[in-house]
Amino acid sequence: MKITVLPIVSKLHDNIRINKDTKKLLDEIETLGDFQFQLSSLSHFYDQPISLILVQSGGSEGYFLEMEPDLKEPYYLLTYGSNNSLAASMEILTYLKNKNKKAEILHGSAQYIANRLSEISTKKIPKPINLGVVGKPSDWLIASNVDYQACLNHFNINLIDIEIDELVDEYNHMDISMYEEETILTFDPREVDKSKKLSKAFDVLTQKYDLEGLTVRCFDLLGNIKTTGCLGLSLLNKNHKIGTCEGDIPAMLSMYLLQKITGQPGFQANPSRIDTDKNEIIFAHCTLPIDMADSYEVMTHFESGIGVALRGKMKKTDITIFKLNANLKEYYVAEGQIIENLEEVNLCRTQIVIKLDDVKYFLTSPHGNHHIIVYGKYQDKINQYMMNL
Repeated sequence: MKITVLPIVSKLHDNIRINKDTKKLLDEIETLGDFQFQLSSLSHFYDQPISLILVQSGGSEGYFLEMEPDLKEPYYLLTYGSNNSLAASMEILTYLKNKNKKAEILHGSAQYIANRLSEISTKKIPKPINLGVVGKPSDWLIASNVDYQACLNHFNINLIDIEIDELVDEYNHMDISMYEEETILTFDPREVDKSKKLSKAFDVLTQKYDLEGLTVRCFDLLGNIKTTGCLGLSLLNKNHKIGTCEGDIPAMLSMYLLQKITGQPGFQANPSRIDTDKNEIIFAHCTLPIDMADSYEVMTHFESGIGVALRGKMKKTDITIFKLNANLKEYYVAEGQIIENLEEVNLCRTQIVIKLDDVKYFLTSPHGNHHIIVYGKYQDKINQYMMNL
């Protein structure tokens, strides 16, 4: 197995002596396994499946920072017990961990390092899952831009941009005569047909791009095809795919992670009103997954008054609220209880009152407006999962 090694060293140290120490370490490891080390420049560092940053001395942290823009996760820092190599590696590792990067120091006996390299080489990295971004985030989501490469590196999620016109084209060519949806909707048949066509168009895109879910800049559809994505997104979630609206990428990622951790569908909703004295908050939205509703009635989308949306009655039970920040580092999680369903005329269709221990987060440091709500108590499980990423 060929392994590239990129040395970094302070100019204050004796390179001849340090290089001898390096050769001794690498030669010893090579005798313990099927390893062949190749000293590398930065331009060829990732030519092999495993790449090691050899921290040869203290004072090399600055050189690491210079190279950082060209480096990627995971970071393996190879070090040994002289020249303050370990101390410098620990400083670099702390720096990377503070940025939520995947990194590790390889230090100890040659046998330990050889064993660890064998483990790394046999560890299968799962194929990234795909999530679709149909159109860009809505113009009002000014705090929801995500670094696509960071998302792939940290969560193994590949974000795929899809033009909104492609969705519209699929909708316009959709024949739903053979499309059966089990859900019985007593509503304006023309609006129901439009919503079912759009729902099927979502299905076509998920199949075409091998998506586990998507988010849609849905308000653009009001002018293009005179309907909304509310029902289609509800049905996507019912069918164990992720569907979020307004092109909200952090909300989509949050919903995907929640489903992965809990196995539960999630309700994307935004806070509408907060009672700071009672620590109660009203969440509302028009895309409640059908299987999260105890019962529901069919209505139009709230803001536009067109399309098909559901006013669902949710269980009065324990829930967990989760939201990943657009920086992909911070997140919010809290447990609470649904204590009431509302039917106010000036809010999105499904409306719930949630009791929390503290609502200050929403007024002082929220991660955007949309949050994801699941039935059950999962705070500890979510924290454990996020810590282990």
